[in-house]
Amino acid sequence: METCPRLILTLLLAFLALSLSPSTAYPQLDHNDFLACLSVRLQNQTSIANVAYTPNNSSYSSILQSSIRNLRFTSPSTPKPLVIVTPVDESQIQEVIHCSRQHGLQIRTRSGGHDYEGLSYTSRFDSPFVILDLINLSEITIDVGQESAWVQTGATLGQLYYRISQASRTLAFPAGGGATVGVGGHISGGGYGSLLRKYGLAADNVVDARLIDVNGRILDRSSMGEELFWAIRGGGGASFGVVTAWKIRLVPVPETLTFFSVNRTLEQNATKLVHKWQYVAPNLPEDILIALIIRKVNAGERKTVQVTFISLFLGRVDALLPLLEERFPELGVRREECREVSWVQSTLLFANYQPEDSPEILTSRVTRSNSSYFKAKSDYVQDPIPEHGLEGLWKLFDEEEADMAELNVAPYGGRMQEISESATPFPHRAGNLYKFLHLVYWDEAGKEASERHINWMRKLYAYLTPYVSKFPRAAYVNYRDLDLGVNKEGNTSYAQASRWGFRYFKNNFNRLVRVKTMVDPGNFFRNEQSIPPLFSWGKKN
Repeated sequence: METCPRLILTLLLAFLALSLSPSTAYPQLDHNDFLACLSVRLQNQTSIANVAYTPNNSSYSSILQSSIRNLRFTSPSTPKPLVIVTPVDESQIQEVIHCSRQHGLQIRTRSGGHDYEGLSYTSRFDSPFVILDLINLSEITIDVGQESAWVQTGATLGQLYYRISQASRTLAFPAGGGATVGVGGHISGGGYGSLLRKYGLAADNVVDARLIDVNGRILDRSSMGEELFWAIRGGGGASFGVVTAWKIRLVPVPETLTFFSVNRTLEQNATKLVHKWQYVAPNLPEDILIALIIRKVNAGERKTVQVTFISLFLGRVDALLPLLEERFPELGVRREECREVSWVQSTLLFANYQPEDSPEILTSRVTRSNSSYFKAKSDYVQDPIPEHGLEGLWKLFDEEEADMAELNVAPYGGRMQEISESATPFPHRAGNLYKFLHLVYWDEAGKEASERHINWMRKLYAYLTPYVSKFPRAAYVNYRDLDLGVNKEGNTSYAQASRWGFRYFKNNFNRLVRVKTMVDPGNFFRNEQSIPPLFSWGKKN
C-alpha cells in the first residue's frame, strides 16, 4: 500500500470516522488509492461513479442492504465494505482484482446474497474489503436445440426459470426453490432442488463455465483445466476466483406435472407418518420427490408440530395416485389435494406463489417474505430415526425459541444414489436417506435474542447427534455454518480448515486444497471458510 502525505491521511481518517462506525472503519487503508487505481484502469470503459460506491455515496446503503437476506448482519457493529463495485462486464472485474491486490483489499463476491453466514457481503477478518456485487451480470441465453443455456452468475434462479419457460414447456433446470437465490453461489456449492432425485444437483448439470482467476485471466473449461472445473462445481467458487457465467444442461420434463402439499399434525399421526416416510421416500421411483417441512403451528388454543408433505411428480395425477396408494397409503393423499401444473408453475409453488400467478413474477429480486434474523445448520441421515427419537425432537419445538423454527427435509435415492462421491466436490451421495436443513428465525433485534435462538439451534443440533452421519458429521457448504470452524486470517492452515472442510467435502477436501494451491497459492481469494492452499498462509495477496 502506498503511503499518503500526512495532511491527506489526516483528512481521510476524519472522513472515515464520520462515514463509518468505529467497528467498521479501516483507517489503515486509503480507499482513495483503490478508487484512483480503478479509475485509471477503467478510464476507457466507464466512469467509476457508475460502478463504485463508498459510504459517502447516497446509494451506498441501499445497494448494500438490497441483497442482505439475514438481518443478523445489518447491525451497526457488522463490518461494512469500504467500496461496493457493481461491474457490468468481465473486464471491470479484472480491474477490481488487480486494484484490490495492489492496495490490500479483500474481495467478497455477491450474486443473490443468500449466504447463511453473510460471507458474501461482510467479513469477520480484521481487514478492509470490497464487495464485488454481480447483480448487473445477469444475462441468460437459452439454446433449445442444444438443450443448454449460458447464465451469468448474477442472475437469480427465478430469472433463469422464467427464461427457460419462455423458450420451452418441456425443458427445465434442476435447482432450488428460492427464486431470489443467485445462480452463482447456488451452483458453486452444489444446488438442491425438486428434481434432484431425477437429475441430481445443479452442479451436476454444468458443462462449462467462465472464471476470472487471481491473475485476471478469463478462463473457460478448456483453458482452466479439468481440475479447476471440477473444484468450482460444488467446492465453492469464491475460493478459486470469480465465476462469471455457467453453461448448464437443460433437462427434459413432461408438459404436465403433479404437485401436492398436505399437512399432518401430531394429533393426525404425524410421528408415524414421518417414521414411515424415512423408509418410503428414498426408495420411490426417481420421477417423484416427497419432501418435508416441519414447524410449530397454532391448533386451536394450543400449539403443535405440523409436518407438510410437499411433492412433485413428473407425470399426471392418474399415475401418481396409484403409486401413492401402493407405496404410502397411510398419507391418504386425495385427488382434490393434487394440482396438475407445468414445470414453471411448480417453481412458482416452491417459491410460495400460486400457479395462476404470472411466471414473470419469478424475475423479481424482492424476497417473497420479510427478511428475518436466522441461524441454520445441516445434517445427513443414513439410518431411519426411531419414533422415540422423533418424539424427543418434537419436545424441542415446545420451547419458546422454536416458535419460528423449521426443519426442511429432502429425500435421497434415485439419481443421487448413482453419482460418485468424487464426481464433483459435493460428496453426499449414496448411503444417505435424506438431508436435514435446520432453521430458526426470530424477529427481535439485539444480542440477547440472537444468543437465545442460536443456543436453541445448538441444542437441537446436539440432540440429533446419535441419529445423523458420523466420522465426519457431514454438512452442506451452501448451508454455511461458522460453528463448525472459522479460518483465522493470519492462520489459514490446513489443520484449521480441515475442521469444517471434511464435514462439507469429506475426502474431496484434500483434492480441493491441491487445486487451491495450484491456482491461488497466495490465498488472495479467501473467507472464513474458504479452501486454504497447502503451503501458503496468512495475509498474502
